[in-house]
Amino acid sequence: MTWQSSGRTSAVRRFATVIGWAAALALGVAALTAQEVRRFTVTGMVVRVDRAARTMTVSHDAIPGFMDAMTMPFAVPPATALDALVPGTVVTFTLVVGRTTAAAEAIRVVAFENVEQDPFNASRLKLLSELARQKAVQPPPAMVAVGATVPDFTLIDQMGRRVTLSQWRGRVVVVNFVYTRCALPNYCLRLANHFGVLQKRFARQLGRDLVLLTLTFDPEHDTPEALATYARQWPAHPDAWRFLTGAPADVARACASFGVHAFSNEGLLDHSLHTAVIDRQGRLVANIEGNQFTAAQLGDLTASVMAAAR
Repeated sequence: MTWQSSGRTSAVRRFATVIGWAAALALGVAALTAQEVRRFTVTGMVVRVDRAARTMTVSHDAIPGFMDAMTMPFAVPPATALDALVPGTVVTFTLVVGRTTAAAEAIRVVAFENVEQDPFNASRLKLLSELARQKAVQPPPAMVAVGATVPDFTLIDQMGRRVTLSQWRGRVVVVNFVYTRCALPNYCLRLANHFGVLQKRFARQLGRDLVLLTLTFDPEHDTPEALATYARQWPAHPDAWRFLTGAPADVARACASFGVHAFSNEGLLDHSLHTAVIDRQGRLVANIEGNQFTAAQLGDLTASVMAAAR
């Protein structure tokens, strides 16, 4: 059967998927005796939080001996705070499963505290960012809060075209940040590869419902020509996955809106790592720090935002 892209069939598909999640959990629960309670450590990315229903939907890794990797909602007891959770948060928690109930307890946010080299550079990067902000004649904008509208920016893509963020209003936009000279596989290349996976997963929605933006924070070296060469590695669709550069001040302001900073260190760059998801109304839904998530989890978060924004 081929699923169509209409709202009605999408809703049916989402309903069927939820039923599948529930069935998978029920099979695990049914195997338990009335007295038996099992506990599993779970790690994943939050893709939705429903505070009224006290649930969080998580794209989680496989739970050995119990459940494959999937995206599903988990009940959260009233004693467990949901306030710190937003889409894109990487968490670990204990899944407590009884015969008829299952709940997520002891939820802990997994913070990312490193950059390319070591923890010392993370502290240095934070200090340099604050000093640069204090000394700037025109300080860069503060990092946008989740739920707020992302300030518009204008940059140049890999084809030399002038583009603005607001031109994609009405579509979901996912943004990451790289510099093309980065040779470490777990950093810029990993984030770019995540977009390569998204490009394949959402081939039908790309350009129409979804746009991918990769911003360089090294405009001195990353010209449109350099970005075009870099884009061909994946290969990136030139209209749906844009690689952006521009005047250094314009690039710095766009990056600062997402909390991205970079400083020279022995010919390379120390930098923070962020991936952001913006909804159809231009609001920041998630700002994921670091590289502790999979392409599948980013895809699940993106799918959730696209579905919710219709």
